[in-house]
Amino acid sequence: MRFPATFLDEIRTRLPVSHVVAKRVKLKRQGREFVGLSPFKQEKTPSFTVNDAKGFYHCFASGEHGDIFTFLMKTEGLGFHEAVERLAQEAGLPVPKASPELEQRERSNDRLRALMEEAATWFKAALEGKAARDARNYLDGRGVSETDRERFRIGFAPKDRYAIKEHLAAKGFTAEEMERSGIVVAGEEIAVSYDRFRNRIIFPITDLKDRVIAFGGRALDPSHPAKYLNSPETPLFHKGSVLFNAARARGPAHDRGAILVVEGYMDVVALAGAGFNHAVAPLGTALTANQLQLLWRMAQEPTLCFDGDEAGQKAASRALDTALPDLKPGLSLRFAFLPAGQDPDDVLRDAGREAFGGLIEAAQPLADVLWRREAARQQLETPERRAALEMRIESLLGQISDPKVRHQYQQELRRRFERAVADARGGPRAGTRGKGQRNAPGRSRRDQGSSRWTRGRPEDRPWEARAQGGASDSLKQSALVRTPALALNAREALILQTLLNHPWLLETYAEEVAEMRLSTQPLSELRDAVIGVHTLSSPLDSDGIRTQLNQQGFGAIVARVERAITHKSDGFAEPHASPHDVEAGWRQVLALHRKALDLERELAVAEKAYRDEGTETAYEQLVDIRLQVLNAEGTEASSDDYGPPNQEPTRAA
Repeated sequence: MRFPATFLDEIRTRLPVSHVVAKRVKLKRQGREFVGLSPFKQEKTPSFTVNDAKGFYHCFASGEHGDIFTFLMKTEGLGFHEAVERLAQEAGLPVPKASPELEQRERSNDRLRALMEEAATWFKAALEGKAARDARNYLDGRGVSETDRERFRIGFAPKDRYAIKEHLAAKGFTAEEMERSGIVVAGEEIAVSYDRFRNRIIFPITDLKDRVIAFGGRALDPSHPAKYLNSPETPLFHKGSVLFNAARARGPAHDRGAILVVEGYMDVVALAGAGFNHAVAPLGTALTANQLQLLWRMAQEPTLCFDGDEAGQKAASRALDTALPDLKPGLSLRFAFLPAGQDPDDVLRDAGREAFGGLIEAAQPLADVLWRREAARQQLETPERRAALEMRIESLLGQISDPKVRHQYQQELRRRFERAVADARGGPRAGTRGKGQRNAPGRSRRDQGSSRWTRGRPEDRPWEARAQGGASDSLKQSALVRTPALALNAREALILQTLLNHPWLLETYAEEVAEMRLSTQPLSELRDAVIGVHTLSSPLDSDGIRTQLNQQGFGAIVARVERAITHKSDGFAEPHASPHDVEAGWRQVLALHRKALDLERELAVAEKAYRDEGTETAYEQLVDIRLQVLNAEGTEASSDDYGPPNQEPTRAA
């Protein structure tokens, strides 16, 4: 019996090679592969490797090489059919029974693959014709090079209702085959079938073997209601199990140990042009469980890249909920949020490759995103509200099927919940006093345990790696963080001075401080160094931290930060301020910082709206937000002093 290729591919998708091999060979992760002793030859030094991303094993001692089916055949003496049946049962797939109908279906699918390949070739050739001038202009405007057009086989569908249909008919493909492939629109109420894609830029969608199975089309007419259009579900194409560019991205993803997930075709193309050739995209829908399994075969912690606006937050939330039940030890997600209103292409053009790389490096763990989402939905001032949040978190974590991962999440979110409750009550939390008050009466064993946790194993301190290593070279040079050398934000300097004079705050706020976005490189580096010193040498008093910072070369920036206190109201940062005043002032300055960041995001959106529209309304909105920013910094200004950036105000007639 000849098994359908789609059936064999589905088994390979559901069962990573390491999963099958580990039942016979003890494997150990080594970089991006697994290694173990050869099952084909006695040896003392491991020479047997497994690569899940590429779907094969290789034995350097014996030369044996193959996939999951080959492994069972070689190690257990099974025939191919037996190996397929065994693995199909393990994957939860019914084995198709041999029949003339099945053989006919496979021949039919082969014809569909040939049809899709012919269509892709025709679309690509059409991009060079006279009718495709607007399409080429659009691609030129988006910076899509000839190399990238070739790499992604980008094409063009003319306005003609029957162009591709007539071409395929001339090549011997039947009307029924064109309907089954989704290349034409047909139905009982449609007298004559017609081309599905018209006046669109065409992106071929391929399977993991890089065979064309569907198309995505971007409308060139801006008034068209469907900006993007995908092929419908077909015998070859199941949208929820496919990722755009997966075949080309999985090799680079394996080499990097990372995979990026962005929103659409053009994002993937733009990133590839900038050297990020390990990016994929779902096909216009929320990420599915099947797509997540495919991503985890390429990298342990895929990074999902979303717009920082409300829509991006919702997309992240949906992806989080989809991933939660299937989290495994080592398998999770990270979330990178772009500036509101910008997609990857915008960031690359406006700020450069290094800036985008810095945003990816700063991606947030799933646990952080989960906690912030749930905490934002519930105030904690009353026992009933606290109980509601606690119950909702318990319900969410109950969805995690792996007991070890579920246990770790329960511990982690319990710590965060207790800190949030202490904040809501308005009093200093246990463990937040100075050095001489660490064992103050009333401090519970649980509080002491939490404090030990912050000084415990490095893997339990998600902020420590960032603090020890500091910002990467690419992020330090990023256009998003470069500022004039003398420009220190007074509020941010005040935050740093408060920590220098009262390092006990870090026992509670270390994670929040580590994740805090600061506007200048010097302050970011100092913040990372402060956390690193506290982490490695806690407990330290103010003098001890300053001594170590001076030894690391931060003396000059510390001296500049020392001059941050310019107002009487900033006295809580002074070395001899009472713990109660410190805690109250600290919470207030953090709240102001969060508000300033929100205003910065609103300002970016307003500036973009003004550049795009140039209307009176957009101008007034821009001025209003700029004034809010200045007022937040304690600066007075008039609207006449602040026009749009680098241009004269354009007033609507």
